Amino acid sequence: MDVTSETFERAVIERSRELPVVVDFWASWCAPCTMLGPVLGKEIEARGGTIELAKIDVDENQDLASMYSVRGIPAVKVFRNGNVVAEFVGVQPAPAIARFLDQLTGPSATEQVLAELRDSGEAPEVVAALETGDHERALGLLLDQVRGGDDSTRQRMGRNMIALFSDLGIDNPLALQYRRQLASTLY
Repeated sequence: MDVTSETFERAVIERSRELPVVVDFWASWCAPCTMLGPVLGKEIEARGGTIELAKIDVDENQDLASMYSVRGIPAVKVFRNGNVVAEFVGVQPAPAIARFLDQLTGPSATEQVLAELRDSGEAPEVVAALETGDHERALGLLLDQVRGGDDSTRQRMGRNMIALFSDLGIDNPLALQYRRQLASTLY
């Protein structure tokens, strides 16, 4: 689907709360874009509606290209829950695109962390925070466990934090804040 500045909020941000939306930033004059577009479309179509494709012409929607720091095209960004959670720039071969897309169709990182913590019975307060969508509290609790835990706990809880960062999005202020704190704690 072609998306414009006027339809972006509904077609990408709101829709990404239901399923991953892959946004292809392209231009008609860009030869690599014309190579990537059909391969990307075919691979998304093969996933039977579990991923949505949105195409944004950067020449006609320069504000969106600027907002999402598109510096080269083709640029592909994946939105989940309103945030960019994965991206690549340039033409990729079909198998690489397939692997990239396959990572998007499973449970989200938050769902995986929740399942792991529920199964282990570990950190029920983190589970409670995530169940209510309170990522800030969950990250704070996980960081406390990284700081006070043995090596095994530090590694597990650190991995859980990193997984949550990916769901929050690349530029999310909360993810950036806790990523810095985790790094300073571990190193």
